[in-house]
Amino acid sequence: MSFAELGLSDKVQQAVAASGYTEPTPIQAKAIPHVLARKDVLGIAQTGTGKTAAFTLPMLTMLEHGRARARMPRTLILEPTRELAAQVQDNFDKYGINHKLSVALLIGGVSFGDQDAKITRGVDVLIATPGRLLDHFERGKLLLTGVELLVIDEADRMLDMGFIPDIERIVKLVPFTRQTLFFSATMPPEIQRLADAFLHNPVKIEVARAASTAATITQRLVATGREDWQKRETLRGLIRNATDLQNAVVFCNRKRDVAVLHRSLQKHGFGAVALHGDMDQHARMAALDSFRSGEMPILVASDVAARGLDIPSVSHVFNYDVPHHAEDYVHRIGRTGRAGRTGQSFTLVGPGDEKSLAAIEKLINTSIEWEGPTLAELPASESSSSRRGGRGEERSRGRKVKVRSGDRQRARAEHTGEEASPVRAPPAPQQEETRRARPDRDRPASKGSQGRSRRDDDDVPVKGMGDHVPAFLMRPVTIKKS
Repeated sequence: MSFAELGLSDKVQQAVAASGYTEPTPIQAKAIPHVLARKDVLGIAQTGTGKTAAFTLPMLTMLEHGRARARMPRTLILEPTRELAAQVQDNFDKYGINHKLSVALLIGGVSFGDQDAKITRGVDVLIATPGRLLDHFERGKLLLTGVELLVIDEADRMLDMGFIPDIERIVKLVPFTRQTLFFSATMPPEIQRLADAFLHNPVKIEVARAASTAATITQRLVATGREDWQKRETLRGLIRNATDLQNAVVFCNRKRDVAVLHRSLQKHGFGAVALHGDMDQHARMAALDSFRSGEMPILVASDVAARGLDIPSVSHVFNYDVPHHAEDYVHRIGRTGRAGRTGQSFTLVGPGDEKSLAAIEKLINTSIEWEGPTLAELPASESSSSRRGGRGEERSRGRKVKVRSGDRQRARAEHTGEEASPVRAPPAPQQEETRRARPDRDRPASKGSQGRSRRDDDDVPVKGMGDHVPAFLMRPVTIKKS
């Protein structure tokens, strides 16, 4: 089947041909005719199958007739992240080169004034994240009563990010007679409930089993130790020994780990950039641009980069952490093996990750092979949590055991051959008596001592002010005669 058979306009077909595409993907071939027929569509397809073009191309054909009005967009596309919203805008710029349509992007990290100016002039296509869209609506700068077509993209990611209440509010603001397109890579029960509420007699299109991974991706597990330094060493070894590595995305569960791992890779001579939700928009786009251009071959990212980002030539994906949610694994490794290309994914598994790994294998209905020894076969010296060298404390079975300063000094003396500095002996009895006699020993207890006196070794109750009499009480008192 060719794009000419789908009912797209001549202008859209010319733009698609200029982009080098000749045949639509399965999700595009099945969804585009129903979208052009003004039907609601529920699309389920694994990541990397071309869902964005499945609604972008028919929208361009439908928007060739009509005119946008000020503050009233004709179509609305909701995306969970700024990067996905910017990517959809790039698709409209790419395929809408023969059209004179106005497209506005409402995302955080950008000035409200510039966005207000575009909305005021009128836009045919409004691409937005839910939070920034509601900000404009509450400021009275935007009306949604003219929306003819609503697209909710990456719905499962919306659920994970907590955007569902905002989505429900936005759906109530658009006309009831709208056309709705609902796309998701997975279909948990919560997403099915929303689809039933938002769509009217939808056409369900499922081109792959929900929560399945692409057959073009080679998946492997790599056993590693519990400590962060052990995981970083394992990751560096995998990157150095990887075959045909062109570029790679390394996923971490926490934003803090993204920053630490990014600095570690740079320190060891790897060209790497970081991407996580706490970065400002300019830094995030600069990091993506440098990775896409090949200037930096490694992208260390949180799950903000796991959904829908189209970077076609990613050869490897490394899961530095096993994802807490099994669905995130499907999206992470979906950054490679896109559009029929082959890819490789490696997941670092340490002690304590067995439960999350079992959930992933249950979801994808596949037993992932190990690269090298399994976690059970890992040598005890590597799986243990004792760190090389001493830093004043040792770890034993996951618990911190303090090392006394005297032991640490003696160990250092044995290692260097120097004489250990003497350890301070406990005070002699006469010295203790002298300390007791000092007036400052009878001061009130410091904060945090729970009201107890510092003289814990003296149980004799103190009457009045004890042996210490303030100086002002010793001054003679002169009474004047009346």
